[in-house]
Formats: sequence, structure tokens, C-alpha cells
Amino acid sequence: MSMDTDWAARAACRTTDPDSLFVQGAAQNRAKAICMGCDVRTECLADALDNRVEFGVWGGMTERERRALLRRRPHVTSWQNLLETAQTEYERRDIFAPIRAS
Repeated sequence: MSMDTDWAARAACRTTDPDSLFVQGAAQNRAKAICMGCDVRTECLADALDNRVEFGVWGGMTERERRALLRRRPHVTSWQNLLETAQTEYERRDIFAPIRAS
């Protein structure tokens, strides 16, 4: 799987009023809820992190959460590569996980 640059056309928020994604306080939880079921959440988050987007909810994270993540991982040069690798590993683990008896 590789991330594409055309992700925004498939984003869950594409028909949402953009002002509802650039909010403060409790309204951020409503904005983040839009992201939770989005098919391109990872691509969106990677784009925001790689481009150091300062405002709004992107990929399910607020600006404060993204800043904290960037501070914790200052040596990441490509969030797209890191998140793509993590997502691939997660999917691979899910596919090859032993089936548990019910």
C-alpha cells in the first residue's frame, strides 16, 4: 500500500464546512469524530505533520496533539513513510494473526 496525494477527494470531511475543523475547546472533539471513520485519515495526518500544518483538526489530531507528537519525534523526516510503514505492518499483523477459537 502506498499513500497517494489525491486523498483529500476521498476524505470524510470533504463535504463538511471547513470552519467546523478549525475550532477550539469541546468543538475539537466533534471535528475529531468526523476523522475517526475516514478512509484517508492516515494520509491526512501524514500530510499535516510533514507540512507542519499549525491549525485545525487533521487526521484526527488537534494542533496541540500534532505539536506534541512532533516534539516527541523530532528526527522523523517523513511522516508519510513512517505512518505508511506502521499501517502496512499493522495490516500484515492482522492478516497473519492466528485465528483464536471462540
